[in-house]
Amino acid sequence: MRVVLDTNVLISALLFDGVPERIFLAGLRGEIQLLASVSLLEELGRVLKGKFKIDANSVAHTIELVKSVAEVVKVESRVRVILHPDGDNRVLECASDGKADIIVTGDTKHILPLSKYKGTRILSPAEFVRFLRPSLP
Repeated sequence: MRVVLDTNVLISALLFDGVPERIFLAGLRGEIQLLASVSLLEELGRVLKGKFKIDANSVAHTIELVKSVAEVVKVESRVRVILHPDGDNRVLECASDGKADIIVTGDTKHILPLSKYKGTRILSPAEFVRFLRPSLP
């Protein structure tokens, strides 16, 4: 199963324990195929440095960890499904070009309300874990 984690879910997975961490660990174990894009990795770096004040070396190490787990999708499409913030469209582009089965997001304002994008289901972390409960510890 091919899965795009929105940056908010990825940050929660990397910095806190709980449901997002369980999803990331499933990717580490190869139970799901995580997908990322250069744009999403850049956003991850910006947020870790800006909001969480994590030093540049730790951010670089974290991005390398994510790249070692996730397939980095070459994104060629540009979409404008979400008008503001436009950055949320990068998640949809990664999912579309990466042929994702599911997008996992905590964005209840812009992304989750779509519920589906071009055949890709959009779920909250809790919904995704319930969906995969038989295979996730």
